Amino acid sequence: MSLFRDDGIVLRTQKLGEADRIITLLTRGHGRVRAVARGVRRTKSKFGARLEPFSHVDVQFFARGSELVGRGLPLCTQSETIAPYGGGIVTDYARYTAGTAMLETAERFTDHEGEPAVQQYLLLVGGLRTLARGEHAPHLVLDAFLLRSLAVNGYAPSFGDCAKCGMPGPNRFFSVASGGSVCVDCRVPGSVVPSPQTLVLLGALLTGDWETADTCEARYVREGSGLVSAYLHWHLERGLRSLRYVEK
Repeated sequence: MSLFRDDGIVLRTQKLGEADRIITLLTRGHGRVRAVARGVRRTKSKFGARLEPFSHVDVQFFARGSELVGRGLPLCTQSETIAPYGGGIVTDYARYTAGTAMLETAERFTDHEGEPAVQQYLLLVGGLRTLARGEHAPHLVLDAFLLRSLAVNGYAPSFGDCAKCGMPGPNRFFSVASGGSVCVDCRVPGSVVPSPQTLVLLGALLTGDWETADTCEARYVREGSGLVSAYLHWHLERGLRSLRYVEK
């Protein structure tokens, strides 16, 4: 029997029995972890209120053996709130749907339990913090998070130089299958021709240039969101269920 302590973001919860839940978290040191939290569905349980989606918590686990992730699910025996991001997210539909898509994305990119994914964890913490504070439009925060999640997992798209031959940009064609912007010579069937302003916007979201992103026209934001969704779908091999509810 071993005790483990880590901090993480609650990604989702599932009912278990009459009063328990299975909590899925993305933790700093152990990656994605599923654990059983006993009694948290009881009305008087303050412990359960801390283990809701979007919550940033410090959690203690009780596991059999010397590894946190093993044959059986560990028990979540204690939790302390670090930041209740849910309070600033669940009361606003646009923030809630964007945040839900962020949680789903983080879970999809950490499909092996127990494997540390520190960059994805830090990215999720920063994204939820920005979303909860309302510093930028929710759909822009989401698209920035999706692009950076792709980048930290090795799928960074190109929005300037040609993704195939490296020809300096800007290049007018965009191919999801080729990795982003492509030149005339490298374009493939299925390539699209987005507005130059759209590619500028996506580049700004990827690099964190919020001054450019916040002043972009709505039509380019919509076009950019479509490209981000298609690019993400290609690399995940299936789309996110939550994206269909996101306001654009």
